[in-house]
Amino acid sequence: MALNLQNARFIASYGTVDGLPAPTTPEVAFVGRSNVGKSSLLNRLLGRKALAKVSSQPGKTANVNFFEADGISFVDLPGYGYARVSMSERQRWANLISGYFAQERSFNLVIALVDVRLEAQRLDQDMLGFLHENELPFVVALTKADKLSRPKQARQVELLSRQLEVPREQMLLTSAQTGLGIDELRKRIERACD
Repeated sequence: MALNLQNARFIASYGTVDGLPAPTTPEVAFVGRSNVGKSSLLNRLLGRKALAKVSSQPGKTANVNFFEADGISFVDLPGYGYARVSMSERQRWANLISGYFAQERSFNLVIALVDVRLEAQRLDQDMLGFLHENELPFVVALTKADKLSRPKQARQVELLSRQLEVPREQMLLTSAQTGLGIDELRKRIERACD
């Protein structure tokens, strides 16, 4: 049965782990470095231009934001790796991310976003290692693919697959601008939440 994500809505934003609601529906979590395009991809996936707040300035998502569509919770976690906030704020974000994953939740799918234009970053390697070690189901969404030519996209996918130690079939080229990979991402979510 095809997902109907057109009626997506914002549920709530949480600034502490203690405040996170108990899971009652399948959950799909979005993780990635600051400025990787999490909010933009989430908006494209859910068919809404401004559901998740987008900013040209990294670090806009500072809380754990919950959205709901077709009986599925979409969880937008704070970005990691952004240096232009205080050390205490960075630590709060790290605590939110680790605290979310430490809870008993459904974890149907984690969508780990990685900028396809860059070589593997240490923080991305750490996050994917964590997901792998904890046997959490995940797919890597390689963002901003529209910024590269097709031959360059193919080279970067192969490079990142090796560097991140993630099989090619677990990676998707995506673009919030053109919609590349969005249908396939929806299918992966559908299968994970079935």
